[in-house]
Order: sequence, then C-alpha cells, then structure tokens
Amino acid sequence: MDPHFDTRMMARALQLARRGKYSVMPNPHVGCVLVRDGHVIGEGFTQPAGGNHAEIEALRAAAGCVNGASGATAYVTLEPCSHQGKTGPCADALIAAGVSRVVAALQDPNPRVGGQGLEKLRSAGIAVDCGLLESQARQVIPGFIARMSRGRGRVRAKLAMSLDGRTAMASGESQWITGPAARQDVQRLRAMSCAVVTGVGTVRSDDCSLTVRPDELGMDPAAAQLAARRQPLRVALDSSLQTPAGAKILDGSAPTLLCHDESVEVPADIIASAVDRLPLARGDSGLDLQALMDYLSARQCNEILVESGPRLAGALLQAGLLDELIVYMAPTLMGDRARPLLQLPLDTMAQQVPLQIEDVRRVGSDWRFTVTPA
Repeated sequence: MDPHFDTRMMARALQLARRGKYSVMPNPHVGCVLVRDGHVIGEGFTQPAGGNHAEIEALRAAAGCVNGASGATAYVTLEPCSHQGKTGPCADALIAAGVSRVVAALQDPNPRVGGQGLEKLRSAGIAVDCGLLESQARQVIPGFIARMSRGRGRVRAKLAMSLDGRTAMASGESQWITGPAARQDVQRLRAMSCAVVTGVGTVRSDDCSLTVRPDELGMDPAAAQLAARRQPLRVALDSSLQTPAGAKILDGSAPTLLCHDESVEVPADIIASAVDRLPLARGDSGLDLQALMDYLSARQCNEILVESGPRLAGALLQAGLLDELIVYMAPTLMGDRARPLLQLPLDTMAQQVPLQIEDVRRVGSDWRFTVTPA
C-alpha cells in the first residue's frame, strides 16, 4: 500500500463526488474509484435520486475489464451503504464483485448505516481503511452530515449589501445591488439547495420566483439542464397568508410551501392551489422557526438557503439557526435611509454578534464574504 497513491486516488474520488452536488439531493453526493495493479479500471459518482450510487456506477464502468473488479481496491468518499433503499446495498455489490480492499474517507453519519457497511465488508474478508482525507470529505457533504448528526440541515443566508451595509431602499426597492456575476453565483447556491426560504415581504416587493434557471448558471448546457431539473422547495413564511394570487412563487414551476399562523383562516384559493401549507405556532418574534427546520429535516432537506429581508435573516440568527452567512458586497453607497443588512435590536457593544470569516473572494465587480457565527 502506497499512502501517496491512496491519497491521489481518494482526491480523484472527491473530485468525482462534487459532480453530483447539483442533482442528487436528498442523497449525499459520493465518488468512487476502482483501481487494480496501479491502474484505474472504473469510476463513478452518485446519480440523481433513485439512480445508482457511486459504487455501482464504478462497478458498471469496470465490468468490461478482464475479471471485472475482482481483486481491485475501491476508493469511496463515504462508507458504502449496508441497507436497502431505492437501490440495493453498495457493500453487498462490492463483496459480490470480489474487491479486495475498500478505502473510505468518512464513516456514514446516517444512523441506519453508522459503520455497518464497513463491518459487513470486513466480515467478508475485505481489507478496510477509513479516514483518508476525512476533513475534505466532510466539506463535500456538510448539509447531509448536519442533518444526520443533529436533525437539521445546513442553513445559509444569502444577503446582498452596499458598501455602507444597506440591502434595500426605504421603499423596499432592491434590484439590483450586485452585478451579473454575483447573481449567477446565487443561482448556483440555489441549485445545490434542497429548499429556499423567504418571507412574504420579499415575495410582495420583489415577486421573486426562487427557481433555478439553467441559462443563468454559467455551466455546460447539459449540466445546467440536469441541475435545473430538480428545483428546490420554495418556502415562504406568510403568517397572515398575504401572498398575492398571481405571485410567481405560486406559479407551479417548482414545489412551494406556504408557512402561516396556525390560527389564520386559509382562503379558498390557497386551499385549491397546488402549494403545500404548514401551519405554525406564532410567538412574539414571529412563526416558530425551529418547527420549520424540523419539518424541512423530515422532508430530507440537507441544504437550506435563506433569501430574505433583514427581519427573517435576523430572526434566524438570533434563534441560533443560521450556520453560515454569504454576503455579497457591491461597490456602491445607498445612504442612511436604506434598510440594514439584518434586523438585530442590539443596544450595547456587549451584545454584538462575533463572526468568523471563512472565505473572501471577488465575484465580478462585487465581493463575497462567507462568515459563520463565532
């Protein structure tokens, strides 16, 4: 065993895994490389939900080789599954193919697997190693890991602001603060999300569609069409059900969930529409956001993107439900009457919210800051 070679092959598997980040939800996107005698004989990555897992794709690619995958080493970014879902157990497929060794980057955080796949492989006489490039593998599927380990997917808020920290004029006008490159970047964030959450104020002021549009992704046309085929769930928090009947979010182009006060009377046109509804308890600070996150977890949402005004974003941050803020800053000034980035009723320096900067990069004429609550 050559540790440098193992690392190269796992790095390739991680590269393959990333190809599925726009299309395989709610499954984790996984990559697999099959190697025998120092040569790659098959590789693959997870297909859209209901399709083959990465190991099966790699085994199919190796089927044309002499002896197939017999005696090969499988490098896989996540522990092979051991349970029957929409597809059969990948651990069983590797055993049946006669692989001699399996190198996994990460043990599956899914309690239905949780090491059972690795143990099944060992029991079949296959050499197993786990933990190679584990930290990199965690960065590939953070939402899936979060949902499996704590019962809530990764929640990120996308915000756009001027250099003086403003997000909209006092009237609510906000299109467009940032340039085309930043908006393309946001399209990609949507494409990798299971749900996009907004508030009724944003729906009414922007008439946003919150859809993934293939021609705005800046990808290869085939990849863009695949990404747009699986539209994220559009979630609108609308306590009093004030969403206009003609709003784009109700147009049926993507699944939609309206969250409202459980005590409000639901209009007949909403009842007759194709949208889902989620009645929630209402407290002093608005609808029960924790209950919403519990619901989205039950719907297998790994990546949740928030595209809202300052009130909802601030409420999520104060509730401890935001894992990350992605802030696009445009080189412009909007003045002191414009709306702030977040609605946070803080009065003293002791109340300030410390953040940790994870990444800063230029996107067209704008800058993108990725920060996490410290």
